[in-house]
Amino acid sequence: MPLAAAHADTGDTAWLLAATALVLLMTPGLALFYGGMVRTKSVLNMLMMSFVSIALVTVVWLAAGYSLTFGEDAVGGLIGGLDHVGMRGLGPDSVQGTVPTLLFATFQLTFAIITAALVSGAVADRAKFGAWLVFVPVWALLVYVPVAHWVWGPGGWILEKLGALDFAGGLPVEIVSGASGLALCLVLGPRLGFKKDAMRPHNLPMVMLGAGLLWFGWFGFNAGSALGANGLAAAAFLNTLAAGCTGLLGWLFVEQKRDGHPTTLGAASGAVAGLVAITPSCGSVSLLGALVVGLAAGTVCSYAVSWKFKLNYDDSLDVVGVHLVGGVIGTLLIGVFAVDSMTGGAEGLLYGGGLAQLGKQLLAVVVVAVYAFAVTYGIGRLIDATMGFRASEEQEQTGLDLTVHAETAYDHGVLGHGAPVSSSVVSPAQKVTPQA
Repeated sequence: MPLAAAHADTGDTAWLLAATALVLLMTPGLALFYGGMVRTKSVLNMLMMSFVSIALVTVVWLAAGYSLTFGEDAVGGLIGGLDHVGMRGLGPDSVQGTVPTLLFATFQLTFAIITAALVSGAVADRAKFGAWLVFVPVWALLVYVPVAHWVWGPGGWILEKLGALDFAGGLPVEIVSGASGLALCLVLGPRLGFKKDAMRPHNLPMVMLGAGLLWFGWFGFNAGSALGANGLAAAAFLNTLAAGCTGLLGWLFVEQKRDGHPTTLGAASGAVAGLVAITPSCGSVSLLGALVVGLAAGTVCSYAVSWKFKLNYDDSLDVVGVHLVGGVIGTLLIGVFAVDSMTGGAEGLLYGGGLAQLGKQLLAVVVVAVYAFAVTYGIGRLIDATMGFRASEEQEQTGLDLTVHAETAYDHGVLGHGAPVSSSVVSPAQKVTPQA
């Protein structure tokens, strides 16, 4: 008797459609989050680095990224095949589990997009926009795609051979973006005035709005990774909320004790740290575990963001301190708090699983971090040697908004009795030829 043809489940499909839109919204949310954290002279450039990542990664993903990530394994668990280059063979009737394959591919695309955008925060205020346009597609293919295949792809060595767990992207998203950001920090060097000039966020309401949009989208990121409207999605959803809350509270507690002032930037950063850490573990830990994971991330990351001043790497917007450190915390704590009721088998140290799962998590973290750092550093050095990756000193001092994009986010000039300056009224000194 022939097997019945696979059909997509309407409930699962509806949920994943919504989750995909939520995750895509995270990149504009990140743009606002990052945009508010930089100085006024580079706001638009920061927004552009996120938005252009949407376009660049989408083209690369549809051309070859999806096939190399989720195609049948081609080289010993390291990379997928080329069966679906250009999305070949994936029509509207193709099904992945209980959802249309095209929807699954789009959902996974949104993860690749935001991972690339996250890296931009490490080099804010000083990267050439033209170099960024070259970096993103090359990096997506050489760094993000292989790691995503290791973790989620059929035959991927981390998933099927090592047995490390990562529900929604602690390894390919958080640790990859953090390690890659650190590499680019070292390639470009510190900003002019690093450790000397005040480089405070110029718009904290924008930062809070961006953090809110990120938190909102994160429910699609984590709960959507269940790939169905089911109990696992509900558990991941609640774990995501819980960890974001304890991350926020943990960061504020440290600020109050250390500095005497709980800040809005700390609240936003703490929530994001908690969300970062729960990303890999939301489908593996209980609610109690999620609360601890978020609290640990909010507390540790609040200290980790200051390491750059001691170690002299200029991670402009704390991609290393939040995403790398938070991703490591969340991925490792799976080996401590994983419960059988969530994983379907694997258990953490506190639930009778011994050190085995923790060892697997640690190995995955080390390999992914080293790979992402090394390859990104190589890409960055190559671009720097051929076309230059860092903006000129004049561009950096004037601001990338005006010198690169010929725009400014805020019009501070006035004429007469408070009338705004027309965009057509520009002094010769303000006329700058855009440069990438």
